[in-house]
Amino acid sequence: MAIHPTAIIADGAQIAPDVEIGAYSIIGANVSIDSGTWVGPHVVIEGHTRIGKNNRIFQFCSLGAMPQDKKYAGEPTRLEIGDNNTIREFCTFNIGTAQDGGVTRIGNDNWIMAYVHLAHDCQVGNHTIFANNATLAGHVHIGDWVILGGFTSVHQFCHIGAHAMTAFSSAVAQDVPPYVMAHGNRAVPSGINAEGLKRRGFTAEQIRNIRNAYKSLYRKGLSFDEAKAEITAQAAEGRDELALFVQFFDTAGRGIIR
Repeated sequence: MAIHPTAIIADGAQIAPDVEIGAYSIIGANVSIDSGTWVGPHVVIEGHTRIGKNNRIFQFCSLGAMPQDKKYAGEPTRLEIGDNNTIREFCTFNIGTAQDGGVTRIGNDNWIMAYVHLAHDCQVGNHTIFANNATLAGHVHIGDWVILGGFTSVHQFCHIGAHAMTAFSSAVAQDVPPYVMAHGNRAVPSGINAEGLKRRGFTAEQIRNIRNAYKSLYRKGLSFDEAKAEITAQAAEGRDELALFVQFFDTAGRGIIR
């Protein structure tokens, strides 16, 4: 275990033998860090926080602090971080609240740039990229492969579907469906993330089906219920890539961007 002599590790912390911890970092008693993870200097990890394998956590991050929520009364809620994540400088991730599931969760292989804030009870999937200063309010859900442009702000309880993308300085106040690109304040749809889908191996036919679903949602003048029914029917014809739309429509809660 390569722990700098100036680091402070509380009794009870569970640290794998090969974890590296930099100068002046502070690790709380209820923290667990799995093998292969590197913690830079001046990092504070507290609360009931579990960190998986092979993460890189850069200097001046604050992970597992109590939520910025006046209702929080000291409940033993949690922060869970998966494997192979990069978390750059000055990021702040809070634990969850008893009013939700009690856990803030980040999946695997996420690339989190400097000054990103994840508030209480956020749920972040896998393979995401959050550019500098992206900010999530409480209870936000982010799907796999989402890209958030720098200075993107997401309103509490919003959902952003898998493979979606926001432009820089987007203010997201409603749900962003899967595959959709959004921009502006307030964020509006601006097509599908076709280039990202190509890079991830989607076929030309799959991308065409997704584009047609986007047209049903945004270009045909249909009501949301009419568009939902049309996309559901398309998915039922064996266009499996559209299942993400159907699942998203059933779980999203703030109404989609229009």
